[in-house]
Amino acid sequence: MFRNRSWFVLFVALIAPALLPAQRLFTRDAKVYFDATSKNSPERIEATAKSGTLVIDVATSKLEAAILVKSFLFEKSLMQEHFNENYMESSKYPKATFKGKFEDASKVNFGQDGTYSPTISGDLTVHGVTKQVKVPIKVTVKSGKANASATFTIVLADYGISIPSVVSDKLGKEAKITIDATLEPMK
Repeated sequence: MFRNRSWFVLFVALIAPALLPAQRLFTRDAKVYFDATSKNSPERIEATAKSGTLVIDVATSKLEAAILVKSFLFEKSLMQEHFNENYMESSKYPKATFKGKFEDASKVNFGQDGTYSPTISGDLTVHGVTKQVKVPIKVTVKSGKANASATFTIVLADYGISIPSVVSDKLGKEAKITIDATLEPMK
């Protein structure tokens, strides 16, 4: 088919990237939900944000995520106000971030449809405090897209978030965080 080797090399250079799995997967629409309701609370202390950013570098197994704290929406506006002003101080600490990697990159094949259960580890920064975390996640690959989901718990005091005694019956000492993101190849 190719009589000249340079034409073959050019053909391979142009077509090979289309045959390989994407080097980076990305979304700006990751959903992040948290629940910090205490066991005795008469009302739910929970919120959802739908604009998280997540990037996975397939080649290096590294990932980064970020969410603007003010993007969390509560059922009651007063809860949202207290969350931003009193607890998260979102003007001072506008975003929460995660920078890490897959513990065992061989447990995920982004080029093959399937469901995988790796662990990620890295630095979670909330309220200006960075802590090392390890989180089991579920990754489902289908038709070139990947869905990543995880649920984990953080202790609020570990991140410098104090709970006044006046609301300690409503607000738990821990927050359960759930993340769900559908990622597509970066263009």
